[in-house]
Amino acid sequence: MKGPADVQALPPEQLQQLADEVRQRLIDVVSQTGGHIGAGLGVVELTVALCAGFESPRDKIVWDVGHQGYPWKILTGRNDRLHTLRQQGGLSGFLRRSESEHDQFGAGHAGTGLSAAFGMATARDLKDEKFEVVAVVGDGAMTCGLPYEALNNAGDSGRDIIVVLNDNGMSIAPNVGAISKYFGSIIASPIGVRMRERVKHVIERASHVIGGKKLVDFAKNVEESIKNLWSPGMLFEELGFRYFGPIDGHNIAQMLHTFEIVKTLKGPRVVHVITEKGKGFPLP
Repeated sequence: MKGPADVQALPPEQLQQLADEVRQRLIDVVSQTGGHIGAGLGVVELTVALCAGFESPRDKIVWDVGHQGYPWKILTGRNDRLHTLRQQGGLSGFLRRSESEHDQFGAGHAGTGLSAAFGMATARDLKDEKFEVVAVVGDGAMTCGLPYEALNNAGDSGRDIIVVLNDNGMSIAPNVGAISKYFGSIIASPIGVRMRERVKHVIERASHVIGGKKLVDFAKNVEESIKNLWSPGMLFEELGFRYFGPIDGHNIAQMLHTFEIVKTLKGPRVVHVITEKGKGFPLP
């Protein structure tokens, strides 16, 4: 693969085969050179979908965490040099603008990519240019403060920007636990209690026409609906983003379908993908 155009030339049914080959190539090389293999293995299908769904380098794909960019290197013309990864005079262990026109931003660890992407979107609009800006942000970045400043500014500006939230559950899990406790406090709050009492009253009045199990299921659905008011999607919506997801980050067809929908819209958008860190690595 010399670049994303070669990925776009493949029929859709061959994209998963390409992803499998990229994953095996990554395992073979990094097993020899060393490096951050887990993050890259988790975004192989996402990388293929980004190459197939967007027009890099015209569209700006900004990877927040550099060491999840190894598959990106493979698909943007650097596969034949991948064996030089992290070697003197070889490919960088992170993304580097001087290394490829497809590397829009150079950084090591999490937290800065979203602000950089918003800056690119702002510059694009000031120059009256037309292209997409896509920030690929890991859930670990959402423990930093800087991404929230960028989300706040981007949402308030209304500028066209796409944020792909790569959620592999490795860094966000403790936060989800805390949020889960918060959801519980909402259900037990005076407002939550009043809502449950009102639902209970409706259920009692309807009990003569609805079976018992259906009533229990209905009550549970109401509680889940209350919780969903404070879901991650609602957080992004409140910040001014349109939220899509969560979707399977290893299902290329589903991601491409979502990207096609998202590209028809304007303003700030978030695509939430669920991935598995280290996917495909052979364990003993």
